[in-house]
Amino acid sequence: MHTITPYHRWLQYYDPATDDDSPFFGKEYNYDLYSETIYGYYIDPAWDYMGSETLYIKVLFVDYDENFAIIEFIGEWNDAIENDIMTLKNNIINPMIDLGINQFILLGENVFNFHGSDDCYYEEWFEDVEEGWVAALQFRDFVYTEWQKYGIDMYVNFGGNLEIEGWRTLLPHQFYEQVKKIVQYRLN
Repeated sequence: MHTITPYHRWLQYYDPATDDDSPFFGKEYNYDLYSETIYGYYIDPAWDYMGSETLYIKVLFVDYDENFAIIEFIGEWNDAIENDIMTLKNNIINPMIDLGINQFILLGENVFNFHGSDDCYYEEWFEDVEEGWVAALQFRDFVYTEWQKYGIDMYVNFGGNLEIEGWRTLLPHQFYEQVKKIVQYRLN
């Protein structure tokens, strides 16, 4: 897992360590020191600890004028034991919502497992972004299946034409506009 890095080509457009409003403002990265682990496996130092022992993130881009954030994940999303959705919501999402962010794009190709519980925090997140939305892309099919099992699909848009394979070739705003167009079509 130490070779899996968060997407870094947008770092020139947004760096959470230099954003005064970011939960990771001021963080100094030592790319030579591997200290964070998930189940005993070291992960790349560029990933950020958000309060969960099994799920790490990287805030790839935030636009406070357009009110959107793009967040990438690595690890095991465990709502059953770790209540990762509560941790994510309280430590990362709520501060962003307080700053006006109401559109969230979640990238999950490096989420290797999901353990569900209830959908309360997903419902709360959905209600908190009443004029916005939450979209999940690039998660594995079994994660989507589990989300459907726990009713999370009522609150998070995913699957189908949201699986934008070439997202890395797009600039952050191009990617956002493409996702936004699909989500708005679905919601209307």
